[in-house]
Amino acid sequence: MENVHYYDVVIIGGGPAGSTAATVLAEKGRRVAVLEKERFPRYHVGESLLPYCYFPLQRIGMIDKLKQSAFIKKHSVQFVRCDGRVSAPFYFFQHLDHEASQTWQVSRSKLDQMLIENAEEFGASIFYETAAKQILTHEDTVIGVQAQKHGGERVVFKAPITIDCSGRDGFAMTRNNWRVRDPQLSKIAIWTYYRGAVRDQGIDEGATTVAYVPEKGWFWYIPLADDMVSVGITAEQAYLYRHGKDLQEIFTREISSNIWVEQHLAPAERVERFWVTGDYSYRSRFCAVDGLVLAGDAFAFLDPVFSSGIFLALRSGEMVADAVDSALTDGDLSAGQFSEYSEQLCGGIEAMRKLVYAFYDKSFNFGHLLDKYPDLRGDLTDCLIGNLFRDFDPLFDAIAQFADIPRPLTYGGPQRKNI
Repeated sequence: MENVHYYDVVIIGGGPAGSTAATVLAEKGRRVAVLEKERFPRYHVGESLLPYCYFPLQRIGMIDKLKQSAFIKKHSVQFVRCDGRVSAPFYFFQHLDHEASQTWQVSRSKLDQMLIENAEEFGASIFYETAAKQILTHEDTVIGVQAQKHGGERVVFKAPITIDCSGRDGFAMTRNNWRVRDPQLSKIAIWTYYRGAVRDQGIDEGATTVAYVPEKGWFWYIPLADDMVSVGITAEQAYLYRHGKDLQEIFTREISSNIWVEQHLAPAERVERFWVTGDYSYRSRFCAVDGLVLAGDAFAFLDPVFSSGIFLALRSGEMVADAVDSALTDGDLSAGQFSEYSEQLCGGIEAMRKLVYAFYDKSFNFGHLLDKYPDLRGDLTDCLIGNLFRDFDPLFDAIAQFADIPRPLTYGGPQRKNI
């Protein structure tokens, strides 16, 4: 006999997007099932929160929990040239008069567990070690998911709407060949963790540092709790692999290309393996079909230079939950119900995407931009802190004088036919 569970909403994936969507929908009284293929806690990279993460986190009741955590407080981001010269920090409180101006550097294994347990506290049903295997359809409409538990048992979850929050695996995106990569942002990253590295003092202890290497590559340097630091390098594959693919040799070589990074890591001990991933930036050709909608990394991901990943996951989880709740209330779960969701989300992503393009343009420099247009510092800082859902035309008209700015991508909206 087929093991079938019935819910209002099925969510594939229990990361930040899935947990946020589940919490919002459960609070609205919806019966929600979250299918998470792993057992938490589990490792994930991406440890730096933007200030505007505060607002979706506040909505789902997480701020007090974060305040009580051991996560390192983050007040700023700074940029370091290859010769070790450090920019004036972008202190968030100088621009944002709100407690959101202080955010956190987090361990993702701990944060993600806090988020999914929070969703469960709000009433969502969490199914760990339950991997989605197949999207179920009836008359061109998604009606649920067939999943497999850790022991091999097949289970069916049926609901009027399924939200794909499966992360960079992109459950629906991969199976339907919807992933479209951004050819101008085809970087790879190599990263690891150190204990005992140098930290800046006082309010700067938790600053995110972006440290340049030749050819527009960059290191991230993110101080974490327990005297740990996350350190990674992002650059073109051809640059990093120019003398071979030994990750330790590459990392050692590139550390020596930036004096600040070299000095800060000099007393440290590497305590983790090297990790590597590539093809950072992509967007799904479609955000929704009848009965299915995508959110978080399962819909789109950007090069992480400005730490936008967790923010876009949290914010899209919140946005998709509101859109799904409205669609359930209207009794219409067709793809077209998610047009406004797609337009708003893609608009925010495009603002950050333009800034990322400028960062990698060899003719662009933040200092030169602000020297000529000091009145745009506020707009630039808004981008850096995650206030993405607003008009940035003056900022990018000015940046276009220094760098090539991409046109908005034309895809990412709902599809109105069978997947």
